[in-house]
Amino acid sequence: MPVTVTRTTITTTTTSSSGLGSPTIVGSPRALTQPLGLLRLLQLVSTCVAFSLVASVGAWTGSMGNWSMFTWCFCFSVTLIILIVELCGLQARFPLSWRNFPITFACYAALFCLSASIIYPTTYVQFLSHGRSRDHAIAATFFSCIACVAYATEVAWTRARPGEITGYMATVPGLLKVLETFVACIIFAFISDTYLYQHQPALEWCVAVYAICFILAAIAILLNLGECTNVLPIPFPSFLSGLALLSVLLYATALVLWPLYQFDEKYGGQPQRSRDVSCSRSHAYYVCGWDRRLAVAILTAINLLAYVADLVHSARLVFVKV
Repeated sequence: MPVTVTRTTITTTTTSSSGLGSPTIVGSPRALTQPLGLLRLLQLVSTCVAFSLVASVGAWTGSMGNWSMFTWCFCFSVTLIILIVELCGLQARFPLSWRNFPITFACYAALFCLSASIIYPTTYVQFLSHGRSRDHAIAATFFSCIACVAYATEVAWTRARPGEITGYMATVPGLLKVLETFVACIIFAFISDTYLYQHQPALEWCVAVYAICFILAAIAILLNLGECTNVLPIPFPSFLSGLALLSVLLYATALVLWPLYQFDEKYGGQPQRSRDVSCSRSHAYYVCGWDRRLAVAILTAINLLAYVADLVHSARLVFVKV
C-alpha cells in the first residue's frame, strides 16, 4: 500500500519514490553500486561468512546452534532473492508488495541476527574447548554482529519519514508489528516445555495471550505484504487501533499473572534461582527452567511497551484513505 507520510497523516498516492534521496536503479548491475545495494552486499557476505565458518567445523550442535545456523542461512537466502529481484527489475512480478517486503524482512533479519549474536556465544561458544572450532565460532559471532548492524542500518535508511512515499510497514507502527511478532516467537521458544505453565490456569491464560496477540499482529503484517487490507469487514485503520488496544489490555494481564504465579511462593512460584535444580550447573545448549521463566517475564514487559507505543502511534496517525 503506497502511502505519503506526514507528521500526523498517511495519504494514499500512486507516485513512486526510492528512498535514500535518489531514484532507484533497477534491472541493472548499477543497482549494486548504490548505497542500499552496497549495504545489502555487506549483509549477503557477512551472513554467508558466518554460516560458512560454523559449517566448516560443525560447530552448531543443539537447538541454540541450530537456531543460529538457520538465522544466517535464512537471512542470506532472502537477501540474495532481494538482490536478484532488484538486479533483474522484477519488483512488479514479485508476489508480495515490494514497498513493504524489503523493510519488513530487514527488520526481522536485524532481530534474528541480534538474537543469534547473543544466544550463540552465551549458550554454545563459551562451552567449546580452545581450538579451531572455537575460533571459527567466535569469528562467526563477529560476522553475525556485522550483519545485524547492516540490517538495522537498512531499516533506519528506508523507514518512513515526513513527506516520503512508502508502505505501511515502513512506518513506526509497521516496524513495531515486526518487533511484537518476533518477541512473541522468542517467548514461544522459552515456553516450549509445557511444564512451565500447565500446572496453573492463570499461566495457561498468559500463553493464550501470547498466541492471540501474535496471530493478530501477524495477520496485520500479511495483509499489508499481500496488499489485501480491503478484505476486512471494517476499515483497516480501525482494525489496527483495535488490535493495539486489545493487545495492550491482554499483555497487561500477562505482565501481572506470569511473574506472580512463577515467582511468588503463595501461588506456587519459585522466587529463588538456587532452588531450581536444573540451574545448579551450567549446561551447553540448555537454558534452565527458572531462567526461562525470568526471560518470559522480561519479554512480556518488552512486548507490552511495544504495544503501548504501537497504540500511541496508531492513534496519532490519520489514514485519509486505505
